[in-house]
Amino acid sequence: MREFSPTMRVDVLISDWKASLPPESSEEDRERELYGRAWAAYQDGDFGFGLWCWHEVDRLTNNLKGSIREVTRIVGPGRYFGFSHRRAVAIEVPIERIYRPRKGDMSTPRTDAFVLPHYQVLCVYLAKAAGGDPKAKALLEIALGELEDRRRADPFLPHFETFRQLIERTGAVGAASAARPAGAAPVPARSDRRRK
Repeated sequence: MREFSPTMRVDVLISDWKASLPPESSEEDRERELYGRAWAAYQDGDFGFGLWCWHEVDRLTNNLKGSIREVTRIVGPGRYFGFSHRRAVAIEVPIERIYRPRKGDMSTPRTDAFVLPHYQVLCVYLAKAAGGDPKAKALLEIALGELEDRRRADPFLPHFETFRQLIERTGAVGAASAARPAGAAPVPARSDRRRK
């Protein structure tokens, strides 16, 4: 990881890039070009652009009625922001810099803060809690308590549910391999042959 730009800096650069795109190009071409620039910045090691790509893929998925094929067609082959990217970025987000406005809070976020959609904050807490971070686990418990109130109003929450299912699936595999002593032979795949 080279750097992790706060979302406010990323948003300013994305706005500049959007303004520089030729207005005569189609909406899909503009989306592809903008996403391509953000993807390149993420591939260069700026994980702040990874957060933007993550949300952009989810926004397109919602707009295209869940069609991953259509999203991939728009963002370009090999540039879909999948689970492994999401988990890597979520683990790196510094919790103490996430801006969480309180009720009645009129303050402006610090320029080095991460202003994330609610479902991404949940994914960050979940990824860090799965790694054993007690603070993230406590924050996740609190945030999940408010989840039911938000479920109908937030179209991005299904993306968090999918992330949670994948973390649980991969966590079970990770726990099994961690429990095996160092140098032990891998557990062979279960045979489906019937005994004679």
